[in-house]
Amino acid sequence: MSTPTRSPEQIADRISPRQQVNWDWRAAGNFIAGGSGGGLLLWVSIVGLRGGDVRFVLGAGMALIALGLTCVWFEIGRPWRALNTFRHGTSSWMTREAIVALLLFACGLLALWSGQSLLTGATGVLGLAFLYAQARILTANKGIAAWRHPRSLPLVVATGLTEGAGLLVCASWGSAQLAAASSLLAVLAALRLLAWRRYLTALEKDAAPAGAIKALRRIDANFRWVGNVVPALLALLAGWTGLPAVALVAAVLAVLAGWRCKYALICEAAFTQGFALPKLPVRGRR
Repeated sequence: MSTPTRSPEQIADRISPRQQVNWDWRAAGNFIAGGSGGGLLLWVSIVGLRGGDVRFVLGAGMALIALGLTCVWFEIGRPWRALNTFRHGTSSWMTREAIVALLLFACGLLALWSGQSLLTGATGVLGLAFLYAQARILTANKGIAAWRHPRSLPLVVATGLTEGAGLLVCASWGSAQLAAASSLLAVLAALRLLAWRRYLTALEKDAAPAGAIKALRRIDANFRWVGNVVPALLALLAGWTGLPAVALVAAVLAVLAGWRCKYALICEAAFTQGFALPKLPVRGRR
């Protein structure tokens, strides 16, 4: 039997970088809503440990994580196959994310029912663990250059924490916690900007696919200035003056920028590495 010949176009299609299509807006929705919810749970648990009643905001954080997981559930062709996720705890960060989510909801529901600060604090720690598991899911995807890079992990974690702080600012409207929440948002926006710049620079240095670089460059200016620099300055101003309207604008910009960044990372910059030959080998030459 003869082997079918392939055209140069077919060969190039196999070896050149390609954009993945398996993870769409529903997968991005899990990272968007779940990351924001995990960050919010962490920060609201710290507020709760200081003596405030945070059960409403705690429930909002849990609802965001549930919304993100629901997006993933709808993405699966046969939704009840999601139960198979729990079979690979020793090797899969998706399994660990699911296990953490179960513990988080159990602990969070007990915290909502009892109002115990210890349970609220434990829910916040599990929110951080959920956010970390999400970041590790991306770095474990070795086929996608923009995901597997080690600097994607601090970027995703910093983004979720910044979004959580932004949502905390919104929840602190008119309360004594607004100034502290605004100051926290300013610090986290600055750290997220640093993580973003280091991530993008490292991707370019490590010769990531041109399509991935182009997709991230497309949001770079807006994410840097509108998503981080401006919110950080406004949050600092709000923390100093206590102006709730200024704090709210900073929070909305920071949260929306984080969501846009994660959508670009999951859906637009997800290119396979492919093969690249900077120089063609020639016999007899080095």
